[in-house]
Amino acid sequence: MPADLAVIGLGPYGLPLAQAAVAAGVATIGYRTGPEAGLLSPAEQRRMLSGGFRPTTNATELGRVRTAVICAPTPRGADGGLDLSQLEAAARTLAAHLRPHITVILESPVYPGTTEEFLRPLLEEGSGLRAGRDFHLAYSPSRVDPGNRDFTPANTPKVIGGLTPACTESAAAFYGRLTDKVVRARGPREAETVQLLETNYRHVNIALVNEMAVLCHDLGVDLWDVVRCAETKPFGFQAFRPGPGVGGHAVPQDLTAHGGRTLRMVELAQQVNNRMPGYVVQRAATLLNEHGKSARGARVLLLGVTYKPDLADLHGTPAQEIALRLMELGASVSYHDPHVPAWSVLDRPVPRVDSLYEAVADADLTILLQQHRTYDLQGLSVKAQLLLDTRGAAPTGAAHRL
Repeated sequence: MPADLAVIGLGPYGLPLAQAAVAAGVATIGYRTGPEAGLLSPAEQRRMLSGGFRPTTNATELGRVRTAVICAPTPRGADGGLDLSQLEAAARTLAAHLRPHITVILESPVYPGTTEEFLRPLLEEGSGLRAGRDFHLAYSPSRVDPGNRDFTPANTPKVIGGLTPACTESAAAFYGRLTDKVVRARGPREAETVQLLETNYRHVNIALVNEMAVLCHDLGVDLWDVVRCAETKPFGFQAFRPGPGVGGHAVPQDLTAHGGRTLRMVELAQQVNNRMPGYVVQRAATLLNEHGKSARGARVLLLGVTYKPDLADLHGTPAQEIALRLMELGASVSYHDPHVPAWSVLDRPVPRVDSLYEAVADADLTILLQQHRTYDLQGLSVKAQLLLDTRGAAPTGAAHRL
């Protein structure tokens, strides 16, 4: 059966979209743009395949669908800006097979103006067709929260900004099959800037609470109790909690590498968040010293090394830098994570412990970096010689908090 939808890029943005489409009964093909394996469990892969999802390496199939959504990754490049090379490759591949009346939607995180100034020329030059006349073109920011059981693609509103009103309506008709609510932006630039605002909002607020964590430690104040009380305010406040650093696929954008524009708040937030792994190591060394031990030669166990709880995704995880800095101090580092069977730092394998409670009891210091659901923090805190809790998850008084 011919597919209705082609998802181009099966990474952190494309796979959730493909899953949502399959769940909604949309015949879907997936076209890879890079090494994107390992994001789905075998059970999830089987469910998608049984639901009609079909991965393909045949680019000619991209021209046989009614809707093509580009979800190519746009990671941070060497200059600090977004690397659009995978997006460009995906656009050129699609353009070579583009046919009239197809709706093309971009979901990759990009700078405002990218859909019109970067993607549109590639598609038009490669196909000989005209966007807004021969095919529809729109942008929709990806709103993916992996592992969130409360907010799924079906109940998360989708923002659409088309090149023309007809483009917007065509994209809206597609997303209306997947979600309960579609929100129409004035155009692609507004929709792209929605993504910019939402991503930076997260990073700025995490930076604020991370800086508060350092301040509250110095003042002897329990920040987690402060946040618990503050979030009872029914207006003007949203609770964020500190941690050992910020990971994930959403890259903060201050636009410095895009026309020289700077968002000073975002720039400062990046500086604050980037300092957190070093702060965790500093706290670890101080704790060891206060208990008569040196970081050099200390047995340090890291609990949870993924960037998000209950997922296997290691992208941008602060555990990487924390482990490296501890090793540089001469510590003997090991880890436990139920979702990560093997882990390396700069190509150096980090020993994985199997018997968790024995390893916690044996370690000079245990650092909770990620709060996986399977961790019994009450029991672990009893066994641990020293426990540094960077997530505020252990019972009050059972651990040293960040």
